[in-house]
Amino acid sequence: MVSLPLKIGRGRRAQTVTVQVDASRFERLAAVFGFFNPGFLSSVDRAEKDYKAGRVRKITSFSQLDD
Repeated sequence: MVSLPLKIGRGRRAQTVTVQVDASRFERLAAVFGFFNPGFLSSVDRAEKDYKAGRVRKITSFSQLDD
């Protein structure tokens, strides 16, 4: 089983949570979030094409997505 440490928050108030998911539970989780949905899969394909074409930028906050 693979562990994934996630840091939640910023600065001194940040806390780390470790998530462990096996393959069958990950598939169930992916199905719940719609990761097998054709619309989601096509958006991943578009994102990969944008990345290969260099149409990406680094952001430090979700608020920068409005720009």
